[in-house]
Amino acid sequence: MKNEDLRIKIDYNNMLTSAVGENGIEEEKLLAMKGELFSALERVNSKRDKLRWRELYITERKNIERINETAAWVRESAEYFVVLGIGGSALGPAAVHQALRHQHYNELPREKRNGPKFYVEDNVDPERMAALLDIIDLDKTVFNVITKSGSTGETMSQLLIVTRLLLDRYGEEGLKDHIIATTDSSKGNLIGIAEKYNLRTFIVPDGVGGRFSELCPVGLVAAAVCGADIGKLLDGAEFMDGLCSNEDVLKNPALVSAALEVLAMEKGANISVLMPYADSLKYMADWYAQLWAESLGKKKTVDGKLVRVGQTPVKALGVTDQHSQVQLYTDGPFDKTITFIRVEKYRTEYAIPHAYDDIPNVAFLSGHTLNELISAECRATEHAVTVSGHMNKTIIVPEVNEFTVGELLMLFEMQTAFAGELLGIDAFDQPGVEEGKNATYALLGKKGYEDKLAELQKAGKKNERFII
Repeated sequence: MKNEDLRIKIDYNNMLTSAVGENGIEEEKLLAMKGELFSALERVNSKRDKLRWRELYITERKNIERINETAAWVRESAEYFVVLGIGGSALGPAAVHQALRHQHYNELPREKRNGPKFYVEDNVDPERMAALLDIIDLDKTVFNVITKSGSTGETMSQLLIVTRLLLDRYGEEGLKDHIIATTDSSKGNLIGIAEKYNLRTFIVPDGVGGRFSELCPVGLVAAAVCGADIGKLLDGAEFMDGLCSNEDVLKNPALVSAALEVLAMEKGANISVLMPYADSLKYMADWYAQLWAESLGKKKTVDGKLVRVGQTPVKALGVTDQHSQVQLYTDGPFDKTITFIRVEKYRTEYAIPHAYDDIPNVAFLSGHTLNELISAECRATEHAVTVSGHMNKTIIVPEVNEFTVGELLMLFEMQTAFAGELLGIDAFDQPGVEEGKNATYALLGKKGYEDKLAELQKAGKKNERFII
């Protein structure tokens, strides 16, 4: 199949006043932004040497052979493969795995899944860690610990637990048979640990933040372990980057999508719903939520002006959330945009058989397929949201495979970069996250955070009248 046949498209008709009325965006307003959009494109392109995530489809090809060799070793030696990480280090691998593998992958017999059972430990809930250790066999487990900084408290706490268990069972020599490290080449604690214990190590390139890291070893190792063609992931990202480099700005998918969301924010639509109509893309919405929120939720512009911008991302799943959220999207306030993801061709076709032909309200379904049903429900929801006057657009995915998943990842990353430029903010830092990290370090007694601890203790002296 040619790349063009797998091209992802965006239908944004329903963002415009011509479709949704006064609560939409005037086409003339979008057209009037052409100069601003071109300037945003130029600014993003001028930063290409700093935005190294945009080059991963080039730079990571040299690592494909080594990643695949490591993946083959894991498949041969392990029955369980566990990612230890948080944020993009966990959300990306989980999203791609869900997209490309069987929906009940871990429950399949080994001969059908052709790889180890896959788990992502992205939280430090003690019950979660205990539950994981209840079901895995340490002798048959490989852990991939992922933290670029090498000091992420949550990930390193997980590593401490795992390391202690492994040391007690195998000694120092055994660590290299059970831990893969993915981290910075020189900074942080993890690279030192990896070198000390001779761990298999993969490097997160400079200029690649966690939420933009899925197309480097952060995501590629896990994808390869579970049998994905990581070369095709990179091919899809490269193809989409080409589309997002189009200087005819109204034909640039990520740039137009970013512009529409920024214009929607100006109209008070400060909520961004992503609703894929495919279980395979369910966790893509989780990954998008971090990307969009952490990148665009900023207090100040790059020149220091107080703005407090950003859309709140909401994840939904079609058809499931038609029965939980769509009532709000059709009858509720005009404070959100909805982005549907519609899949044209599912990897399976499932017929709905005849069984209750004597019940007309049921029998009409017989003779159709689940494919027809989910597609009809997607279009019906698009229509219902549109006729109620709520802005929405649809990402059309020909089918879900490595190439189109690579496209989706790059599309959302580029949309985020362009939105940041249009808003005048730095989409690549996260000062609000750092404040929370520093407070956590202080509460746990990390050296150098004594002043922060004093600040927290002072803030903790609350008036008892307001505790009920």
